[in-house]
Amino acid sequence: MYYKMTLEDKVRVPPHLLGEDLDVVILNVLQEQLEGSIAKEIGIFIAVTKVLDIGEGELIPGDGAVYYDVRFEAVVLRLALQEVIEGEVVETTSFGAFISLGPIDAMLHVSQISDEYINYDEKNGRLVCQDSKRSISVGDGVRARVVALSLNEREPRESKIGLTMRQPGLGTVAWLEEEFEEEKGAA
Repeated sequence: MYYKMTLEDKVRVPPHLLGEDLDVVILNVLQEQLEGSIAKEIGIFIAVTKVLDIGEGELIPGDGAVYYDVRFEAVVLRLALQEVIEGEVVETTSFGAFISLGPIDAMLHVSQISDEYINYDEKNGRLVCQDSKRSISVGDGVRARVVALSLNEREPRESKIGLTMRQPGLGTVAWLEEEFEEEKGAA
């Protein structure tokens, strides 16, 4: 889930930037340092949106920079096990599909797509359920549940997020619409 958070940090402003607008400089430094990074206790930083308060600057002998205590707002993605998320298929392979959750991709393994046997149609780049002929292709929207979560703070690209669609109410948008129409017709 996405959260708008108010956070505090100490920001180093290099000497060559000290003559410029401090709010803009600090915002730029925070954006450069945090956006796209992961802090396990906070989440995945999407954007630093606003600097709220800048404290007194501190000097450290031997360093020409000034260090400021800063309060700021940021948008973060905080995933939890068993959370239902929505994303878009960005790649299909013989072993599953990669789902974009915005700042990070998650893996939907073929064994977690359906109870049916799944074939990989390499020519068309899609995964096809053998009996129902339902398919998953690049660009499809999906609703899935987080079943594995291993975030790597040092190397965000090495993070691993596993998904499943093998439960009621989960699947591609087309599958869900199809199921809704079937239920509506049966009522």
